[in-house]
Amino acid sequence: MSAKASRQARELLLEEYRGVLSTHSKSMPGFPFGSVVPYCLDDHGRPLILISRIAQHTHNLLLDDKCSLLVGEREAPDVQAVGRVTVMAHAVKVTDEAAIEAAAQRYYRYFPESASYHSAHDFDFWVLAPVRYRFIGGFGAIHWLDDVTLANPFAGAAETSMVEHMNEDHTKAISHYVQLAGLPSHEPATLVGIDSEGMHLRIGHGLHWLGFAEPCNTPTQVRQALVQMAHAEKWPTVEPVEA
Repeated sequence: MSAKASRQARELLLEEYRGVLSTHSKSMPGFPFGSVVPYCLDDHGRPLILISRIAQHTHNLLLDDKCSLLVGEREAPDVQAVGRVTVMAHAVKVTDEAAIEAAAQRYYRYFPESASYHSAHDFDFWVLAPVRYRFIGGFGAIHWLDDVTLANPFAGAAETSMVEHMNEDHTKAISHYVQLAGLPSHEPATLVGIDSEGMHLRIGHGLHWLGFAEPCNTPTQVRQALVQMAHAEKWPTVEPVEA
């Protein structure tokens, strides 16, 4: 198995935030049913979605939990020449109260507008538990992958603390990250997530993932990486991964 391909597939899932959820149609047996859903990755690196109980794809999942999520690079001029990944998974409804609270805390940072309709319109969190991945990194770069997920060592209180600290005390540093990475600057950026390999910024309704030069496994290493980037004149090069 290619470690390089697995990392590329994971980075694509981190860089994007919406995909096509395909389920087995209840109304049209034997046919796949596709719908667009936003997602973020949960503490175990699995796609986390918030869907309505009355939606067709929810009825489909209640009948058959096997599904897939197709994610491709946004705004690609040639969709066949860029990366895309299909996550084949079992959809699992989040029912434990503590797990629901953790999912909500993470998901609302990424999609703050969802907090209102979640409580008002009978939405539930579901996790897509991966079974296998089909990753295409461009022409000829085609892989079946079994191990792509990477648990977030900061999920929970540590991540929340780092995110809140940066947004409250280091807005200039966040603006500098936006400038270095060449991201849209029409609206202020907000830090919404940190994982061992990078961080997520929300600008308007869009999400953008910026990778660290090296993996960070402790809050101290994250702090050092953020300080280094705050003083950098160009975005650091991410360390390559051996195939």
